[in-house]
Amino acid sequence: MPTAYVNARVFTGEQLLEDHAVISDQGRITDVVPAATLPAGLDTIDLQGAFMAPALIDLQIYGGNGKLFSLYPDVEALTAIYEYSKAGGAAYFMPTVATISSDIMLKAIEAVREYWAQGLPGVLGLHLEGPFINPVKKGAHLSQYIRTPAQEDIDWILENGSDVVKMITLAPECCDPALVAQLREAGITVFAGHSNATYAQAYTSFNEGVHHATHLFNAMSPLESRAPGLVGAVYDHPQVYASVVADGIHVDFASIRISKKIMGQRLFLITDAVEENHEGHYIYIREKDRYVSGTGVLSGSCLTMLQAVRNCVKNEVCSIREALRMASLYPARALGLDDRLGRIAAGCEAVFLVMPKNGETVVYS
Repeated sequence: MPTAYVNARVFTGEQLLEDHAVISDQGRITDVVPAATLPAGLDTIDLQGAFMAPALIDLQIYGGNGKLFSLYPDVEALTAIYEYSKAGGAAYFMPTVATISSDIMLKAIEAVREYWAQGLPGVLGLHLEGPFINPVKKGAHLSQYIRTPAQEDIDWILENGSDVVKMITLAPECCDPALVAQLREAGITVFAGHSNATYAQAYTSFNEGVHHATHLFNAMSPLESRAPGLVGAVYDHPQVYASVVADGIHVDFASIRISKKIMGQRLFLITDAVEENHEGHYIYIREKDRYVSGTGVLSGSCLTMLQAVRNCVKNEVCSIREALRMASLYPARALGLDDRLGRIAAGCEAVFLVMPKNGETVVYS
């Protein structure tokens, strides 16, 4: 039986509609119609004047609800991260593992595959942040696992995880362009990050198809007067999307505001959230509003996607509607998923962020 969501201000991801209803059936939106033309006989959910928007999307998250995925690469950890993400407005996420051993990467691949086999929601695929990064810009990543990729490394990823690995962050100046092309041809979206690339190196990689960058400003060559670096190349190339961590710690809000003016719809939000952990390969210690590694290096955030949206509005980066796009429509576009995610439109998945006038924000699915 189709369901109609009524009595809400509907932000479709592109425009705000008043006095409209959203009709869904079997998990898909079938129509968005003026409330006065709603067919009779439908099951209805009265949202009591709430603000309704597309569910948010987080393309980089390491852990949540007590589980760090690289320490617990299993279905239980993915479920915990899903619940953390959903509580923070994101019904879709890309679980991420940092530069680590092949054994852990394989367990992470198998965990995502099993999660999908059980029919569980939210996971878009696996994001490998490393191990093909530049040691000069390793940040909190572990040096002992960083390597320059050889053909057998790319073959290993494709043989073991071509169905699961959907994103890879690498330093383009450290990787043979032919190997990077092989990843892209297999359907994996390649992000430039943890990179000390010159402007020329970065721009060349963008022209060759690396159209994304991971956590703008963090662990990348900066924009300077005589050396524009990776940041300058991201700004300058019209096809390149970049994620940013909008917590005011990883990046100053003024820098995000400037970047937004330059990049427009190419800039999107991630949490880069981790979970406190005192054992295993990666140690994350909570310090009030951030996490640091065992050696005190700034690591992941304490963000949720909804908090990142609110931070952008509060700090005058953009309007609430544009901040919501940065957390839904634009990451969906970056991965070519905007035919089904990031919008409230016929054919898209019927998963919504609902913000009541008074009460707790929830995700409907």
